[in-house]
Formats: sequence, structure tokens, C-alpha cells
Amino acid sequence: MSLERQVRAKLASKRNPDQEKECQGWMETILGARFPPGEAFEDVLKDGTVLCQLINKIKPGSVNKINTSGGQFKMMENITNFQAAIKAYGVADIDVFQTVDLWEKKDIAQVVSTLYALGRETYRHPEWTGPNLGPKPSEECKRDFSDEVLKAGQTMIGLQAGSNKGATQAGQNLGAGRKILLGK
Repeated sequence: MSLERQVRAKLASKRNPDQEKECQGWMETILGARFPPGEAFEDVLKDGTVLCQLINKIKPGSVNKINTSGGQFKMMENITNFQAAIKAYGVADIDVFQTVDLWEKKDIAQVVSTLYALGRETYRHPEWTGPNLGPKPSEECKRDFSDEVLKAGQTMIGLQAGSNKGATQAGQNLGAGRKILLGK
């Protein structure tokens, strides 16, 4: 099998149809419209118009101009505008797919992952009252210790520091001992 075919097979195996359906349902709920029946998930998203409409519903005015006609560069510009808008909304750079992942259908699993990151980010925005997607992100659990507790902790040797509470390997015999034969 050629290397390109192996790479495509690996990327295709990362796709999760259940996540795609959940993501599609979330998007349809927010947009108030269903995806065209019989059309693949990635084909609906490919030109970026649905993605731009989605971020504009979540945070109005995020994408000023959505290109509905023009060449492929205009459609790819929609995807780029969506990416910039979700980064401004709070989605981390590392969670955002690359334009070619969607445009050339190279890594749809990464596109779905980005949409999940956007869905998780909606939890952090109290102005968003619509549905969320994915698990709620954890919040900071800040702890303040007194000086007395901190000093008491300095005298203890934690187990991860290499202490094994006095256990040794003395007396263990694992098989035959080492024999050195001279002169042979």
C-alpha cells in the first residue's frame, strides 16, 4: 500500500460518526435549520458559510462578511474568518483545524474536534444561553496553605522523591547467581 493511501486510511479511522452526528445536531439547533438531506457533513461545511453563520449566532458580529459566491479562495476565506473568530472567542490555537483540513477533506476528525472546542468554550461565556457541546471545562481549584502547613511539608520526603520506606532488595535471589569461569 502506498504511503499516501496509508495516511488517508489512518485519518479516516480517526473519524467518529457519533461525534459528527452530535456536532451536526448541535449546529442545527443553534442555526435553526437542518443540513440538506443526503449531503455529507464535510460537504455542508466545506465552503465555510455554515461555520461563519454558526459563530455569528454564538457571538453576533464575529464575521462581518460571509462570501456566498466567488472562487475557491473566497470560500476558503470564509473558513479563515471562522478560525479567526473562534480564536477571538477563546478557543486555543492548538484546537483549531487548518483550512486545508476542511477544504480538501484531509482531516475531518480535526474539524469536529475544533467544533467541540468551540462548544466547550461556550460554557465559559455566561452571555451564551444556547446549547453547549461536549463536557464542561474544569474550573480553577485554588488552595491557600498557611505557613505552618507549608513548613511541615518541607520535612516530609514524598514517595516520588525516591523513598521506598526502608524496603531493600537484600535477601532476594532471582534465579542462578552470576558465575565467572576463568580459563575457558
